[in-house]
Amino acid sequence: MAGNKIKLRLFARRIGCWSGAAALSLLVAGGASLPLPSFASGNKPGVPARLDPEIMLIEVYKSLAANRLRDAQAKADALVAAYPTFRLGHLVRGDLLLLHTQTIKTFGAAPNAPADKLNNLRAEAVVRLKSLRERPDPNMIPRVILQMRDDQKKIVLVDAKRSRLYVYERVNNQLKLVSDYYVSQGKLGVEKFKEGDQKTPLGVYYITARLAGAKLPDFYGPGALPINYPNEWDKANGRSGSGIWLHGVPSDSYSRPPLSSDGCVVLTNADLKELSATVEVGNTPVIISDDLKFVSKAKWEADKLSANKMLESWRVDVESTDPDRLRRHYSRSFKAPRGQSLDGWLTKLQQSTLGARKIDVALRDVTLFRYPDGKDQKEMIVAAFTQEAIIGKGKHVTRKRQYWAREGAQWKIVSEVNLQ
Repeated sequence: MAGNKIKLRLFARRIGCWSGAAALSLLVAGGASLPLPSFASGNKPGVPARLDPEIMLIEVYKSLAANRLRDAQAKADALVAAYPTFRLGHLVRGDLLLLHTQTIKTFGAAPNAPADKLNNLRAEAVVRLKSLRERPDPNMIPRVILQMRDDQKKIVLVDAKRSRLYVYERVNNQLKLVSDYYVSQGKLGVEKFKEGDQKTPLGVYYITARLAGAKLPDFYGPGALPINYPNEWDKANGRSGSGIWLHGVPSDSYSRPPLSSDGCVVLTNADLKELSATVEVGNTPVIISDDLKFVSKAKWEADKLSANKMLESWRVDVESTDPDRLRRHYSRSFKAPRGQSLDGWLTKLQQSTLGARKIDVALRDVTLFRYPDGKDQKEMIVAAFTQEAIIGKGKHVTRKRQYWAREGAQWKIVSEVNLQ
């Protein structure tokens, strides 16, 4: 018995070194006192916590850190029985079996195991367990969300740094985290720029279709949710590529390593099915960030008010029909669709108002999102709205999307597109 305890302590100490992440070692060092996350009663509708693979995995580590080898083994057995294609679960179980008879000196002690596959499993273990410790504070709001339309009930946020996808729902005008999932992303990370660079794009996108798995190769699992990459801002900046989807995994796999796709966002098949059932094609925003930030409700309300004032100032100056007042809202580095100059774009906007003495402009169905920051990108906000302009007896309705960037102390429009 004493020998087993020594082996267990050695195993617990080594996990942090094997993973290369302090979070994982803290999970083990926390031992039996480590609390389960607040969603442990079931973070996925209809899935008991005891059958959630991440909760089951953390329970194995808790038992291990508390020197309960038999209990850890039983939980690992249950994990692979419930999820037979979960390779990480099998790896942990294999180490526990070896621990009964020998001291192991590395995570994934199976002889002659491929080093690259072990490294992938280590990375998956780190991000899965770390995400359970870094749960979003329910009193904080994702900074990227400023304002959603009334008909937008849910929004999908991808946090590349944590390999996590969060689904927020608007309930009584409050944002609530309703589910979250482990995801894989591009082999070479984020900030996609060109076709074939194996990176996942950063930006504000929308789901454009729902593809059934029966019409796709097994590689994509039960289906796919394509997004509109490249969007207008991507195109204006010369970014290329296509076929960026949220999709599942082959039937012989449970999950993929954190960095393993050609640019898509990949979920487990069960999670993809659940997500697909809750989103609306053309209406659910998908925001992919490098590192998702959160702010207090007071800060969020102040930022939302500021963004609305920014847009209102533009609306008032459109109503004025004064070209100089309108021009002051546009950046000198403005990028219009099809390469138009700023002068050409403004001339086109003003053609319908020539000679008009009075114009009434109203904006409705407004959405405001902070655009995820890239390495060299200015702070940006993307605004979308329906513009209703009454000119004399005529009414002109246009759906617009504008990209605003902070330039010094001012916000300027750096790109604009008429959606219809």
